[in-house]
Amino acid sequence: MLNEPTKEKLYTMRLPVMAGAWLEQQKDPKMPSLGFDERFGLLVDAEYLARDNRRLQRRLKEAQLRLPEACIEDVEASTARGLEKAQLAQLGTCKWVAEHHNVLISGPTGVGKSFVACALGQLACRRGFRVLYRRMPRLFEELSLAKSDGTYTKRLAQLARADVMVVDDFGLGTVKESQRHDLLEVLEDRYGRRSMVLTSQLPVTKWHDWIGDPTLADAILDRLVHNAYKMTLKGESRR
Repeated sequence: MLNEPTKEKLYTMRLPVMAGAWLEQQKDPKMPSLGFDERFGLLVDAEYLARDNRRLQRRLKEAQLRLPEACIEDVEASTARGLEKAQLAQLGTCKWVAEHHNVLISGPTGVGKSFVACALGQLACRRGFRVLYRRMPRLFEELSLAKSDGTYTKRLAQLARADVMVVDDFGLGTVKESQRHDLLEVLEDRYGRRSMVLTSQLPVTKWHDWIGDPTLADAILDRLVHNAYKMTLKGESRR
């Protein structure tokens, strides 16, 4: 039969999904009623969708989102919560990523800041962007270790390649002088080129005081705040 060599050639060309879909077509009694173009289109669609799903899974794995299951469709928008539907719809276009803008999410513990941030990160992955998630304390630790082993410049370059960097727990604890400079280096590499999504229990108005050094605080906030979408979540804890 001609089917077997064709199947083997499809597998050799690394088209396993198309091969499987083609074999399924052979079993479907309704398929002969379709024209060649329609049947071929279905095969191409199956292979394309499978590859697109694999790319998405790779992006999600690389992103290391704290809440990988979070998605924009599950985010509740309401005036009472501090997130307007119009703003959520605007963020849902991912235009902010293309324009290299930031998203700043503040509010008390448990109101869903991390969920919204991870949902935006997951959406960016679905749209083909590279995403990277870090908690602020872990990011500082990571950069400190990179200085110790001589990979600091390389690590900064790796962080800079992510189209969207999600940073959770911004403003948590106290910040050291070296960490202020690290933060500025990360932001300098990304300013006008990439996007940030930050969550913080501190209101944006208190970030300057948290950073401490007035000069560095001015430089850091200039790169974070002026081109950012801002939301202040409120309400009862969802935990």
